[in-house]
Amino acid sequence: MRKPSKILSFIAYLFSILFSLSAAVAVPILWRGWYYRQAVVLELPERTGFDLETIRQAFDNVMDFLVKGGEFGAGALKWSASNAAHFADCRVLFRLDFVILTVSAVVLLALFILGKNGFLPHRFLRRTPAFWALLTTLLLLLLFGTWAYVDFDGLFTAFHHLFFPGKENWIFDYRTDEIILILPEEFWLRTAALVAELTLVIQAALVLLPALRHCRDPKTAYEAARRL
Repeated sequence: MRKPSKILSFIAYLFSILFSLSAAVAVPILWRGWYYRQAVVLELPERTGFDLETIRQAFDNVMDFLVKGGEFGAGALKWSASNAAHFADCRVLFRLDFVILTVSAVVLLALFILGKNGFLPHRFLRRTPAFWALLTTLLLLLLFGTWAYVDFDGLFTAFHHLFFPGKENWIFDYRTDEIILILPEEFWLRTAALVAELTLVIQAALVLLPALRHCRDPKTAYEAARRL
């Protein structure tokens, strides 16, 4: 058996976090049913004056642009050049998320194969890198969750200053950029909560994966889980 590698341990730790977060972010991007449901729950037709079909069409047009590219559009809703420029910036971030998801998945698969061949990551304090990645993820989500609870506007502004430095086209005027009316603050809060929950679930699955391989033997699975 080869000596456990601290380098592999750090790689596994880092890419576990990147994979769980990017995978969680990809879900509301690709699963449009999430938005359709929120549009009903948040009573967007009653709040905006647009019928549900108009809202869905506008959302679909924007998401087609963000995911597939092409010309920007927002259905029957009014939009400005500044509005379109901001979504072009968002498209870059969406594609970056897909790249991170793909690369991190490949790296984790490679680490799994290496583990099968005797190349194992070092265990810090007898815990796997996935365990420390889960703990780090939990602490970060608690930190940002507390920030959102105390000052969501401040977090929202800081987020945009970080990812869109030097730009102000993310500040919409509902009179010229009607898309903002169908993307209220409550929607972003709910989506952030969904991403946080999915991130923890995916990260927890990575922690439990070694034990799940022994699920046919409860005693062996229990012993494997104790070593995580």
